[in-house]
Amino acid sequence: MASFHTKTLQKHDDYMTPRSAWEAISHFIPTDKVIWEAFYGDGTSGNDLSDMGFRVIHEPIDFFTNDLGDIVVSNPPFSKKKEILTRLKELNKPFILILPVPTITTQYVRMLFQDERLQIIIPRRRIQFDKLINGERPKNFKSDCNFNCFYYCWKMNLPKDIVFLE
Repeated sequence: MASFHTKTLQKHDDYMTPRSAWEAISHFIPTDKVIWEAFYGDGTSGNDLSDMGFRVIHEPIDFFTNDLGDIVVSNPPFSKKKEILTRLKELNKPFILILPVPTITTQYVRMLFQDERLQIIIPRRRIQFDKLINGERPKNFKSDCNFNCFYYCWKMNLPKDIVFLE
């Protein structure tokens, strides 16, 4: 029997949101609410939202032990999406989260939101995240994301349940 070796894949959740991703949906983010950008990353996401005129709480604190702001607008770590969605639902906290497209087909989303109105904003093209490993951008990194994401929205009162960005 032949043997083979596979590369060891490291899981990294440090993918920073480009400003363009927030600009694309800025007209759906309420200006009368305080945003909690709950997942700090390198800090640029909160700064970008603040620079766009939103009131933002963005601190390197634990999401699971805090409850700040009126709404959460964030690109959370995808490896914790089930726990994050569960906590937001428990907190009854409105949100706009960037998550992979297949999230909508998971059993936990079905169970959490079966009697709720979950809305989706579909970007015009893939969001090109900026990858960080140990706080630094890898050498020779090309921002060429190979998966699609939606903006998952809850209690955001969008004009339609599925919104296609132009």
